Amino acid sequence: MELSLDELRALTRWAAACAARVLPLIPDDPRPAAAITAAREFAAGGPRTKALRTAAWSALAAAAEATDPAASAAARAAVGAAGAAYLHPVESPHQVKHIVGPAQQAALARELAGGSAAAEIAWALSEVPPEVRGILRKFPEGKPGKSRPGELHRQLESALRSANR
Repeated sequence: MELSLDELRALTRWAAACAARVLPLIPDDPRPAAAITAAREFAAGGPRTKALRTAAWSALAAAAEATDPAASAAARAAVGAAGAAYLHPVESPHQVKHIVGPAQQAALARELAGGSAAAEIAWALSEVPPEVRGILRKFPEGKPGKSRPGELHRQLESALRSANR
């Protein structure tokens, strides 16, 4: 399987947009915002650099250090946005988590903050570029598990794979 840079840029652009919507849930930690900025730079044509990976790892540390579950999920959405540039072209269900993860974590963050996960998913689906649907269809079905994040994953993956959209 091959993934072009254009496909990875489209995925990363969408992932960054999803993550940016919940960035206000992390007001006191600049690391998730830096990861989203780095993702947007790649999506706009920049190179995949060590700085992009470093930003992703820093956002992951922010997620681990957050005491608020909504902030932690929002930081994980930022991690996924920066990491989208490095999606592996390996036919593995695990890679599907990297595709839907930023939108899934944004929906979870919104829900944990007292908002609507369904509305966040609806927004993500309304903004998804066709390239992301095409990328997802190259991979086998994901294995999201039985948790609430798993249910959000299933909703996103099913809608993204749908031929009706």
